[in-house]
Amino acid sequence: MNRYLKFAFAVVGSAILCSNGIAGNKDRAGQAGGSALLINPWARSTGWGGANTASVSGIEAMSLNVAGIAFTKKTEIVFAHTNWLNISGSIDDNININAFGLSQRVGETGVIGLSVLSMNFGDVMVTTVDLPEGGLGNFSPSYSVIGLSYAKEFSNSIYGGLTLKMVSEKIANAGATGVAIDAGVRYVTGENDKIKFGIALRNVGPPMKFKGDGLSIRGVIPTTGASLTVEQRTSPYELPSMINIGASYDFKLLEDHRLTLAGNFASNSFTRDQILLGLEYGFKNYFMLRGGYAYEEGITSVSDRVTAFTGPSAGATFELPLNDKGTTFGFDYSYRATNPFNGVHSLGVRINL
Repeated sequence: MNRYLKFAFAVVGSAILCSNGIAGNKDRAGQAGGSALLINPWARSTGWGGANTASVSGIEAMSLNVAGIAFTKKTEIVFAHTNWLNISGSIDDNININAFGLSQRVGETGVIGLSVLSMNFGDVMVTTVDLPEGGLGNFSPSYSVIGLSYAKEFSNSIYGGLTLKMVSEKIANAGATGVAIDAGVRYVTGENDKIKFGIALRNVGPPMKFKGDGLSIRGVIPTTGASLTVEQRTSPYELPSMINIGASYDFKLLEDHRLTLAGNFASNSFTRDQILLGLEYGFKNYFMLRGGYAYEEGITSVSDRVTAFTGPSAGATFELPLNDKGTTFGFDYSYRATNPFNGVHSLGVRINL
């Protein structure tokens, strides 16, 4: 047991030291790539606004604290769809995010997880200097992230996990790929594990760089008439590394009623740090109602805010038992307020076997 405690404290201490080196810097905003790594596509955890780093469980933990997938009882399957920053309210202007996740218990203490996120930007008109109005057809940009995780229960109180992710960003004739690693630890204590602490280091990896035919220019040398292809050099860019440090506490209201208060500090390397607060009411495991608020410097000021998100979020879950063996079917919904745009809506379904 002492060995596990030393391991947990070592991870926490290392993450805190790292946080001093990657603390939020507004002057670096927009300089990182792989922005899809920062998107949480799951409807249940986004209703909290991401405040549940310490209490998130199952496949959704891959977006906050991978140690949480260790709480998968047997098999969990999740599908989610997000209407991302809708510009006009029209379906034609939607940016859609689709996500799939699967977690499976292996052995008595281990769980493996797989998640896939895909962003669909729709069709974009091809334009050139000579044809600025288009007429050459369309292309479809794409962002995708694939993650493979493993989490383990080290003791009744300590859980840990790792995730290996591959991120891809592509347009018609150029693209970039990269890899990143997440690591997380959760510590639970108290009667019925009502007190939880979590810490996660996310999106740590080598720089990415765009390559492809789209970076080449073909022309003719005026003096000789010979054709020449010039390839432009691109600069590598870093990934948006971050640290989540969170805690939660479960209040037992009545026999079947629960109230959970959660908080999280997110230290970002390329954007402003955030303080996230969330509250969830649960009736048994059948119904959950939650809300959250994400605070960062300038969030209440239109002139100083550097994100479209204004802070508030809310969501709900309905979970129905299908048999006496613990199989359930759940429906999740969340909303995140934005200005401008028309908010972010997420829908999700999950099956626990």
